[in-house]
Amino acid sequence: MEKPEKLIVDGKRLDGRAPDELRPLKIQAGVLKRADGSAYVELGKNKVLAAVYGPREMHPRHHQQPDTAVLRCRYNMAPFSVEERKRPGPDRRSVEISKVAREALEPVVFLELYPRSAIDIFIEILQADAGTRTTGITAASVALADAGVPMRDLVSAVAVGKVDDTIVLDLTKEEDQWGTTDMPIALMPRKKLITLLQMDGHFTHEEFKRALALAFNGCEQIYEAQKRALREKYSVKPEEE
Repeated sequence: MEKPEKLIVDGKRLDGRAPDELRPLKIQAGVLKRADGSAYVELGKNKVLAAVYGPREMHPRHHQQPDTAVLRCRYNMAPFSVEERKRPGPDRRSVEISKVAREALEPVVFLELYPRSAIDIFIEILQADAGTRTTGITAASVALADAGVPMRDLVSAVAVGKVDDTIVLDLTKEEDQWGTTDMPIALMPRKKLITLLQMDGHFTHEEFKRALALAFNGCEQIYEAQKRALREKYSVKPEEE
């Protein structure tokens, strides 16, 4: 892919969005019958499925914790999710993202209610276009709620970055590749508590504050969509009463 001459032209990004605008977002809860909880999220061209199983007895037993449940997370990109076919199975990147996704979700789950148990989260990337880790965390959070796992709050996640010296929300593949900074963030929107913050590149102090404010705003929009998806699944329509 050739680098475009400019990624922002007349205040608009290449896909027509303003710097502070999310890509089109669609969230569905409870899409898999055999999982305890599940969710499907589309953010731009990203298509992500998350499934939750548990709480259930932890196997192997020597991994059990006597006073808490163990949250296990597996992030996987399907071989057909990217243009150049990806080799099946875990690689270093998917192992790293599995770890950060688990760490982003652990603070919201009341793990102490389920000693000696495991809660398994599977995040499957069906189609990738930058921001898959944050989209995966957003989907996993809805799947946990759908499974009825007690939580302090949902987790909403988005990436912010710097492109052509402009702070932008929710980077595309081109912006991720050719921009100078990429900062994925996950947070509990109600309490404004950050559970994940990574950065590739650099911001000045002032840029960091602006990027953080933009991320909080984006997460607020995602949070509303997450709650809407859960309400749509669990609200009883008049004809069903």
